[in-house]
Amino acid sequence: MATATKNLKATWVATVTNLDWPSVSSLAITDEAARVSAQKEELTGILDDIAAMKMNAVIFQVVPCADAFYASDLLPWSKYLTGTLGKNPGFDPLAYAVEQAHARHIELHAWVNPYRVSMNTSDATIEELNNSSSDSPASVFKRHPEWTGTSAKRFVLDPGIPEVQAWVSSIVEEIVTQYDVDAIQFDDYFYYESADSVLNDDATYQTYNTTFTTKADWRRNNTYSLVEACHKKIAAVNTDVLFGVSPAGVWRNKSDDPLGSDTQAGAPNYDFAYADTRKWVIDGIIDYIAPQVYWPFAREVARYDVITQWWADTVRGTGTALYIGMALYKVGTASAAEPDWTVEGGVPEMTRQLDLNDSLTEVSGCMFFRHMFLRASQTQQVVDYLKRRWADV
Repeated sequence: MATATKNLKATWVATVTNLDWPSVSSLAITDEAARVSAQKEELTGILDDIAAMKMNAVIFQVVPCADAFYASDLLPWSKYLTGTLGKNPGFDPLAYAVEQAHARHIELHAWVNPYRVSMNTSDATIEELNNSSSDSPASVFKRHPEWTGTSAKRFVLDPGIPEVQAWVSSIVEEIVTQYDVDAIQFDDYFYYESADSVLNDDATYQTYNTTFTTKADWRRNNTYSLVEACHKKIAAVNTDVLFGVSPAGVWRNKSDDPLGSDTQAGAPNYDFAYADTRKWVIDGIIDYIAPQVYWPFAREVARYDVITQWWADTVRGTGTALYIGMALYKVGTASAAEPDWTVEGGVPEMTRQLDLNDSLTEVSGCMFFRHMFLRASQTQQVVDYLKRRWADV
């Protein structure tokens, strides 16, 4: 059984749409050797940031949109590496990231988005998915159109199809088998819908449901089955590799369920993502949970302290570790609803949040969303504070 690190301090490095790495400008470098050199330098710079902050983990996005930041037999190379879906980037980013992270005594958690296939449904995206480079496998959109649907105006895999669950778990198995990662992490995109773009899975429900009286319960069972299968696959390959999930901060509101938190959050996991994250914790099918508690103490509808305490109570005695996802991206940004992010540069709010984390024995650390905000001008008072706070850790 893998043991989660105590006092984890991590940042998420988002690769989707080149948010944190690699830079958009690097894609414009036409000489492959020069581009590879630039991208490697950017990546080591990120890891040097983490080391300089006395942080000890990176959550590195390796499957953003059914594409890969590693040499895969299942997925095409990500277009965010070269600008062309499927094109070999000339090096293996995950192999390089693992090597460089471990050289700095930094854990690497490979971040996988399990179901997303694209960021939009434009004609250009359809063309790209159907005509990716022959350097690597064709997209799942082309190979298995019967698995894909549209949700939140994106192409997604249909979680209710058993073959989809098997395919996603095989991606996880491939990463753990081929790379010396410390963990696999799923993000919060399970069933991800918008009011004007819901997943049409009526036919899937009619075909595969044999037990459940509501589609909602059937959907929740689909996400449970996927998570459980991935946990088992990882353990079968390497018992030292953790499996974690980073869901939206609120499981359920108390107004909908007496077991829920005293919040009025707009999109709880259970009701909107069809992810019964509390059950995953209690049943032990994940090694850690990292809820995204992206609100300040003063946000009455979703108070940081209320949600964090609820998760501490939930994991107590379960064996599932708890890390808190924290909103570095909000620090220093003016907000009428959340003004504390700009008071004294956000330092008092960050202090309150970290002090609460440290006071709860069930909280084993934190993860900041997301990395490049460590370099943003509006966060520098908090960054300087964190360096002082963690200097002797």
